[in-house]
Amino acid sequence: MAVTILIIDDEESIRRSVGAILRDEGFQVRAAGDGREAFEAIAKNHPDLILLDIAMPGADGLAVLEQLKELHETVPVIMMSGHGSVESAVRATKLGAYDFLEKPLSYDKLLLGVRHALESARLARENQALRTELDANSEIIGESPPMHQLKAQILVAAPTDGWVLITGENGTGKELVARQLHLHSKRSENPFIAVNCAAIPEELIESELFGHEKGAFTGAIQTKRGRFETADSGTIFLDEIGDMSLMTQAKVLRILQEHGFERVGGTDTIEVDVRVIAATNKNLEEEMAAGRFREDLYYRLNVIPFHVPPLRERTADIEGLVARFMERFAKESGAKPKRIDSGALEKLLGYSWPGNVRELQNIVERLVLMTPHDEIRVEHLPEQIVNPGRDTQSPRTGSEKLADARAAFEHEYLLEKLRAHGGNISKTAEAVGLARESLSRKLRSLRIDVDKLREAD
Repeated sequence: MAVTILIIDDEESIRRSVGAILRDEGFQVRAAGDGREAFEAIAKNHPDLILLDIAMPGADGLAVLEQLKELHETVPVIMMSGHGSVESAVRATKLGAYDFLEKPLSYDKLLLGVRHALESARLARENQALRTELDANSEIIGESPPMHQLKAQILVAAPTDGWVLITGENGTGKELVARQLHLHSKRSENPFIAVNCAAIPEELIESELFGHEKGAFTGAIQTKRGRFETADSGTIFLDEIGDMSLMTQAKVLRILQEHGFERVGGTDTIEVDVRVIAATNKNLEEEMAAGRFREDLYYRLNVIPFHVPPLRERTADIEGLVARFMERFAKESGAKPKRIDSGALEKLLGYSWPGNVRELQNIVERLVLMTPHDEIRVEHLPEQIVNPGRDTQSPRTGSEKLADARAAFEHEYLLEKLRAHGGNISKTAEAVGLARESLSRKLRSLRIDVDKLREAD
């Protein structure tokens, strides 16, 4: 579709000559002699860009510009003037003009200004579309009482700059909570930087978080900015902070206390203004008692505590989540929209979802992509949902402690998943919704020997 440019100038010769230049470049041109004609033209054919003269009879160009920006804020406007002043240019810029050209117009400057303005408008539209998509994908879905309470807590905490600690099992949506806190904060126009502390090797995490100077270590061929520096004026989300070493914890604590740090291999202090949101699936009080987490860092982070409930405690949200995921994945893949029958939905509602929302999301994506029919039925569901073979909500050992029962379930669940994937840790991690490193640590903590499992199979 051709780009439409509206020329607003009381001089017919300007309208005619500038219009001819723009038409030669492939643009569609509309013209108006004053503000009244301009708004009539805009009502008939919404322009992509406006060239506006300052000196016109009646309402001058600056007055027209002010009205334009109130009614059509996203349309770029380039001002033109034969006797412009610095004051006029400054005022036009403050009112929202993209550029200011002096008459007589230079052919090259005119086309360069037009192309730059159109490109800037295109990038602004793309950026807005991406932000809208990000906001949609960051939406917390659920109308159950626990989710109503969580959403209300977010709206209260988001406008503050208080540090936040989010707890919850893997796959519950802790990062979504962090993103919502950022999107509703005063920092929403600035960066949101997410860091999965469990996925970064221990020897690299300091470089990732704080950056490094050229030559700081073998392979440091140039200076690198860290995640804290990138997040300046915005929010940094430290996911799985319970997996961070005590040494790195001490450096994070210093940032919270002094708002500054040094890059690896550097001596200059870099000051930053960031809001820190941390998350973990671990019980940090137990980690502190075991000497694996700093008590002072815990109390610094736990200014505003959040807990994200597991999916089994909000089963009323499953139907809405399934509908949203089906719609999203059909759109993303170009597949025909599908529906789910009542029997399949009943099975999904009855499953305990040890992998929480992430597991549900992965399964729905698989169903949308792999089900050959328009309707998803029971026979299309994975075996562990159709025939779970056990009640995952009942005690699995003689112990009455929840932690022991959960560990016993995790042990059996992960053994089953490993066997299903031939002992392949990467494939198993993807299937259960964990980072590979997190799964490896989990297997070690549960004393699951993957090599022996492969030999046995």
